[in-house]
This record gives sequence, structure tokens and C-alpha cells, in this order.
Amino acid sequence: MGRGPVGAPAIIRYVNNSLASVDDVSGIDGSMILIKTLTASSSATLSFVHGTSDVVLDNTYPLYVFKYINVHPADNAIAFHFNGTTDGSNWNVTKTTTHFRAYNLEDDTAAALDYLGAHDLAQGTGFQALSNDVGNDADQQCSGTLKLFNPSSTTFVKHFIAETQTAHGANYPQPSYVAGYFNTTSAVTGIQFKFNSGNIDAGSIKLYGIKDS
Repeated sequence: MGRGPVGAPAIIRYVNNSLASVDDVSGIDGSMILIKTLTASSSATLSFVHGTSDVVLDNTYPLYVFKYINVHPADNAIAFHFNGTTDGSNWNVTKTTTHFRAYNLEDDTAAALDYLGAHDLAQGTGFQALSNDVGNDADQQCSGTLKLFNPSSTTFVKHFIAETQTAHGANYPQPSYVAGYFNTTSAVTGIQFKFNSGNIDAGSIKLYGIKDS
């Protein structure tokens, strides 16, 4: 069996009903493939459209993951939204969603877990809120993950799940949870992110494809 560096134990993996020792573990977890990174700089929107700027959003992967990182708004206490397109230009795919959140004030005077009916959609074509009331103080932003399942299917609706952590404009942490589906059997070929008011002052969004998911 192979050996690792002197003084280090060998790494053991399970392969075809037997155990093997490996020294080089690079690429073992190669299922998450970075496709594209977009970085905001006073940007009105950040859009990922299949076939443009090296963006892949088709049947190459059954699951796509967007990670939005330190997304900071120009305006204060506004919602971070997303929508889809089936034609590459019109962001108005019909969807049905649900949205709930938790919060805890910094002084611990109030905390709650509640359903935000005002931020969900029932066969709506508008932008879906991922988080509401994101603060624009120098240290405030939102970060999270949006998972989109099988967007190229022409048989099924397209499910999505999102988890977002927000530094609220009223100075408290707020995790938000959104789930739903694009109610279309047309392929969803793009996803756009924006705030419901003002620009995306800073932050980045990364698109990944998940192999064999």
C-alpha cells in the first residue's frame, strides 16, 4: 500500500469493495464545477444566461447552484430578488413559492420564526424575494445559496430552494428560506438577481454545476 508524507498517516479510501491507500487527494471531490463568477460594481442586475459569456445552464448538469457572497445594496432595507427567463431576455417566468424567516435582535429584546406571505408568489411572474430588508451599512450585506434543479427539462416544472443570511437594516441577523418552482415545461435558460430598489453596490455571485447529482 502507498504511504503519505513521512510521519503522516496514509489516507484510506473505499474502492470497488476493497480498501486502498492514496497520497494525492486532489480532485477527489470534483463534482462541483465552477462555471461563472459575476462581480457587482454599482450594477443594476447580475444575469446568468445560457450561451452568453461562457455561461452553461442546460442539460450538462442536473443541478445548478448559485452562491451569492457579500451582496451589498446601495439603498437601505431592501429585498434581494431573482427571476428566470425562457427566452434569454424576458424575466417573467410563472412561479409558485413559499418564504419564511427567523430573526433575533442584537439586544435580545425580540426574536421570531415566521411565514412571510407578503414575500411569496402564487402563479406570479414577478421577481421572488430571497431576503427582505437588507441593510446598506458598511458592514451589512446578504449571502446565501440558490439551488436550481434540472432547468433544461421540457417535461417537468423546475424546482428551486434558497437559503439566505441577511444583516437586516434594523441591525439584526435574519436567515430566510425560500422554495418553489418555475411553473413551466419550457427550459429555463437564465437567472437574474437584483435588489427591488437601487443597485447592487458590491458582491459576487458564483454559478456551479453539480455532476452526477
